[in-house]
Amino acid sequence: MSVYTPAEVVEETGFSIDTLRYYEKIGLLERVDRNAAGQRRFSQEDIGWLGMVRCLRDTGMPIATMLRFAELVRAGDHTIPDRIKLLEEHDRQVQAQIANLAERQSYIHHKISYYRSLL
Repeated sequence: MSVYTPAEVVEETGFSIDTLRYYEKIGLLERVDRNAAGQRRFSQEDIGWLGMVRCLRDTGMPIATMLRFAELVRAGDHTIPDRIKLLEEHDRQVQAQIANLAERQSYIHHKISYYRSLL
């Protein structure tokens, strides 16, 4: 089994050490194993979970919702329908963000064209 130091996890995930500690403290990341010296040692499973957390965070999911998702995952397969519902709702929110950004981008393109026409 591969184990990763906090520095390796920072490099792999882009999360800071403080963020990793915070996620562990609030329960978003399950308690991380430690070596004999008490230093955190992350598993490949931890890295995979942090990849999911990164995706959810980067797409604007609130921490409270991420915690709910984590609870559902840890509760077992009988929660899969609830997980699907939670992710579908988040997907709708992400789609709305994309549509809003596309609209703003169109406006920016219009302004660029206008300024170019003045040259």
